[in-house]
Amino acid sequence: MSESILVTGGAGFIGSHLVDALVKRGHRVRVFDNLEPQVHGPLREQGRWPDYSSPEAEYLLGDVRDREALRQAMQGMDVIFHQAAMVGVGQSMYEIERYVDVNIRGTAVLLDILANDTSVRHRGRKVVVASSMSIYGEGKYECPVHGVVYPQLRSNEQLVAKHWELHCPVREGVRARSIAQPCNQLLKPLPTDEDKPLYATSIYAISKKAPEEMCLTVGRAYRIPTVALRYFNVYGPRLSNPYTGVAAIFSNRLLNGKPPVIFEDGLQSRDFVHVSDIVQANLLAMEQEGMDYGSFNVGTGHSLTILEVANALGRHWVGGQASEIVQKFRAGDIRHCYPDINRLRKFGYTSGVRFEDGALELITWVRRQSAMDNFEHAREELVKRGLAV
Repeated sequence: MSESILVTGGAGFIGSHLVDALVKRGHRVRVFDNLEPQVHGPLREQGRWPDYSSPEAEYLLGDVRDREALRQAMQGMDVIFHQAAMVGVGQSMYEIERYVDVNIRGTAVLLDILANDTSVRHRGRKVVVASSMSIYGEGKYECPVHGVVYPQLRSNEQLVAKHWELHCPVREGVRARSIAQPCNQLLKPLPTDEDKPLYATSIYAISKKAPEEMCLTVGRAYRIPTVALRYFNVYGPRLSNPYTGVAAIFSNRLLNGKPPVIFEDGLQSRDFVHVSDIVQANLLAMEQEGMDYGSFNVGTGHSLTILEVANALGRHWVGGQASEIVQKFRAGDIRHCYPDINRLRKFGYTSGVRFEDGALELITWVRRQSAMDNFEHAREELVKRGLAV
């Protein structure tokens, strides 16, 4: 059945792929996007939409913090995919007000309209909000002595000493005149499930954690089925924001004839999921009633080291330079986090793209762009503020 669907941030990387899939399925799709210059360059100023924009969708220029513009965009919509957000962990640590304003207040405006505009609320069948793996902080780990543990951030002293891996933090009781020392056994990373306690370690993570909880809370209160999708590291064509995600950052470096720069020792691990799998999860969230009011990891269920990612991208780049492993660190960085995706698999989700294959597609797309490499500027900003060494 054809439905009327709003995609906030629908001109962006993930949003535009979702729009394409919805249009292909015969839905009437409306895009609401502010064409953020950091992502879209001069398009807003030029009054143009990205070349990849679907001609079959409706496009409205506007900001999610603009209540009246967003209210008009929400009129007559059956389903809302809330993708609009500022993205980027490092940048969020020095553009604090901007990230909180866009991600949290922007979501609050959307939910306030749902709560108070009855014409919108009564039409609403489903809200799907884009959340993030960053809300977990460190992933789930196993200690050979204490079993499953959930460590928090590594200490600054540990990082300065370049001891990158995590150790068991469990303390057993209190000894006379002194607090017991932690177990300190080396931890093994495990797949992180959705019940893992949340521990946001950056402003970006906080600005994604709050909207997830806000959307689920308001959805339950007003009986509007709502689903939160916790994206892991997404990559694919149209990924162009130079401040977010190592796949984009490394690709931009290669495009500009510079080596990918890797913090720590390069053996920290993440899950890299192709944008087509993210779209698949969004479509399932829209269609499956059993997912209502739940939070779901979206990834491949497999981990890759950052060095493996850089090498996979570099293999597809003739003349690409070897990665630079700097043995330095950034405040708030985690060591390992990859997902348990069994909860989503129960609804038919399958991850179909290996990073080694998707990397070629990404590089092919990047070669056609004129990417701006902002890595050095971003690193300088972090170093200046004492947030990176």
